Amino acid sequence: MAQLFFKYGAMNSGKSIEILKVANNYEEQDKPVLIFTSGIDTRDEVGYVSSRIGLRRKALSVFPTTDIFEIVQACKEKPYCILIDEVQFLSKEHVLQLTRIVDELTIPVMAFGLKNDFQNELFEGSQYMLTYADKIEEMKTICWFCHKKALMNLRVDEDNKPIYTGDQIQIGGNDSYYPVCRKCHKNPPL
Repeated sequence: MAQLFFKYGAMNSGKSIEILKVANNYEEQDKPVLIFTSGIDTRDEVGYVSSRIGLRRKALSVFPTTDIFEIVQACKEKPYCILIDEVQFLSKEHVLQLTRIVDELTIPVMAFGLKNDFQNELFEGSQYMLTYADKIEEMKTICWFCHKKALMNLRVDEDNKPIYTGDQIQIGGNDSYYPVCRKCHKNPPL
């Protein structure tokens, strides 16, 4: 039975490596998958899922006008699974397209991303994944500064000073964000 899965976690919780692992597992059994990622994620290169440990793979880019449902429906060979990286950057309309893939095409969709931004506000894509997902799972990691579970993402500037205001979306990696617990988000030991 096809379902919509939302796997979320703070930065560095292994979301992208999990996508690459799941894709490999399907493909080792000759079961094709489609991998999508947000077109605004330019950390490595547009159209790639990249992990911090150096693994990367080409993916289909999702832009505001992309119709994910149409792309999947047009496939000559039905994929066994759809994998989405950086789902937090998708729109409500994109998330509704994912529900159609599950409900109408009976293909499971596994979407991975951040739940909340550096101000602890939900991203649009995450908000609607929390609303529509059949299964929700937290991928855990530890706080950059202490031993507690990381719940949030701390944005820092080039001088490693915390930033608490600004645009919701600023693409960056370990140079811009740390996974942190609630206490270290408020008072980071920088």
